[in-house]
This record gives sequence, C-alpha cells and structure tokens, in this order.
Amino acid sequence: MERAKYRLSIFMLFFVSMQVNASYKTEIYSAYINNRMDQWKSVIDRMDAIANKSDELLLELVNYQYGYIGYCLGFEKKNEAKKYLGMAQKNLDILDRNKYSLSVINAYKSAFYGFRIGLNPITAPVNGLKSMDCAKTALKLDPQNWFGYVQHGNIQFYMPSTFGGSKKEALEFYLKARELLEKEPDSVAGNWNYMSLLIVIGQTYTYLKDYDSAQKTYNYILNLEPGFTYVRDDLYPKLLKKMEN
Repeated sequence: MERAKYRLSIFMLFFVSMQVNASYKTEIYSAYINNRMDQWKSVIDRMDAIANKSDELLLELVNYQYGYIGYCLGFEKKNEAKKYLGMAQKNLDILDRNKYSLSVINAYKSAFYGFRIGLNPITAPVNGLKSMDCAKTALKLDPQNWFGYVQHGNIQFYMPSTFGGSKKEALEFYLKARELLEKEPDSVAGNWNYMSLLIVIGQTYTYLKDYDSAQKTYNYILNLEPGFTYVRDDLYPKLLKKMEN
C-alpha cells in the first residue's frame, strides 16, 4: 500500500512538472505572437527564481533567455542584453558540466559568442571564430540538430561577404533547419522557435530580393497565426511596398 502511494506521488509530481513546463511554453509563445516582451521577461525571471532546476528545465530557460537577449540587442538595449547573457551563460555552464545535450549546448555557445559580437563588435575576429567552431561541433555531435543549422545560418548571414559570409548560404542552412523541425509536427505547434525561424527565412528571402518566396513565407505564417503582430503589422506591409516598387 505504501509503495503504491509512493508511485502515485511520483506520478503526480511528474504530471505537475509537465503542466508547469507546458505553461511556460504557452506563455512565451503568446508573448512572442503578441509582441509582449514584458510578459516574456516575466516568465524567465520566474523560472530563474526556481531552486534546484532540472537540466531539462534549465535548458528550456536558456532557450527563453536566448530569445530575450536577441530581442534586447535588436532594440539597442545593450545593458539589458549583457545582464541576461551573463545569467544565461551561467546556466549554460551548469549544463555543460553536466554534459547534458552537448550538441544543443554547443549551438547555444555559438549563439552566445555571436551575442558578444553584437555587444562589442571589436571582438568579432575572436568571438566569430569561436562561434563557428561551436556551430561545427554542434552538428558534428548531432547532424540532425536543427538549432545547429540555425547558428550556421546566422553566422553566414551576419558575416561580411569579404570574410566569406553569404546570405544565400544562410538561407540554405535556415531551410535545412526548417526541414528538420517539420519532421516532427508536434514539435512546431506553439513553438516560438519555429515561428522565429520562419520569420528569419522570410527576411532572408527579402534580402535576396526573392519577394515572391518571402510573401509565401509570410502568408504561411499568417495562416498559422493571423494575429501575429510583427508579421501582420510590420514585415508584411514593408514587403508589399518593396514589391510595388
């Protein structure tokens, strides 16, 4: 009888944990779709305050911190980006010591070196090479790691062409990442990473002046999420103006 109660308690703890994790994912997705980064920040601050986080929860937190740092850099909030990069790096170091999902960890390392370039462009020669090395390691450890392909794409997209950067090659990496993600339909539903990747693909098509493909990508996004503020009110109208000209 006591053993049965113990098993039931373990099951209930697991069930509650799954519900909590699902809640974080839902909140982050809603914040992303509705352009409410204040809500996004609230989620990661609450998650950060949890004691004795599992490796799985810690990696989920790193993902949300990664998204928030990228947002901060995009809107010139460098002090905020620096603060959360420091927090995310500490979490990543724990996961690295625990040897948890090393391919994914190396993909985040690659991204974080890229963030450091954003914070201080003069570090590009050093941090750029480190970013590339970590991205290569990520795919060496797991050739099916979609996030590793995203980082390769980011490196190619932002690297000046004089140093080997290519937006065409970036697009190939992004499309490969999309292909891998879409192999598991359940993993894309309500996933901010998937929507972010689609946006990046649309933006890359736009940079390459393949406006028809960009429009198809944005239409696909809006078919999934008609109320996606950033695409509906910003990216799509700007694309239409480019197409008119």
